[in-house]
Amino acid sequence: MDTATRLRQTVISWAADDSDTPAPDEAGAARGHAAGLGLRTVVLVEGVSDRAAVEALAERQGRPLTAEGVVVVPLGGATSITRFLRLLGSDGLDVRPAGLCDAAEQRFFLQGLERTGFGSGLAPEDLETLGFFTCHADLEDELIRALGTDGVQQVIDEQGDLRTFRLFQRQPAQRERPVEAQLRRFMGTIGGRKEHYARALTEALDLSRLPRPLDGLLAHL
Repeated sequence: MDTATRLRQTVISWAADDSDTPAPDEAGAARGHAAGLGLRTVVLVEGVSDRAAVEALAERQGRPLTAEGVVVVPLGGATSITRFLRLLGSDGLDVRPAGLCDAAEQRFFLQGLERTGFGSGLAPEDLETLGFFTCHADLEDELIRALGTDGVQQVIDEQGDLRTFRLFQRQPAQRERPVEAQLRRFMGTIGGRKEHYARALTEALDLSRLPRPLDGLLAHL
């Protein structure tokens, strides 16, 4: 297990404790891993599929995030943001936060940033200044809109899943839904598929026409 993975797991465990004062062993381990990496920024994203997309785009841009002192950490849900931000402040790892959030979850991010001392009197338009970029609905929606439904189905075909998707489209609950909605639901029907396609779709993007939140986040780092 590499140092970035150990740091990620330690931070997730630390945040799960849900206390203002972390256990000394966890805090010491996290700070030790951070020092070993030269950590300067932790990118907070909602789930593992968002992490897959961010890391895939960085790879395509020739940017080794770990070597740049950047680690991407999934929150496991936007309501956890305050706990994670607390660990990044001056009483924790003392590093810069950044991340992605969904439009519907902006309030949690704004509250968390204020409660942990990263800003005050914040409004949604302040998020980008602090390194947090908002997806219209979620990152899957951004990727589907960037590639178009035909482009996404081409990726599904390349991944060997097109026949399965066609069968899925014929299910009674899916027949009348827009293709965009079918695609988003299809990606979430089996464990691991959402993460797999976040990476596959990101690898298929035209680098000159990236989704704004992903493009903005990578430019900020």
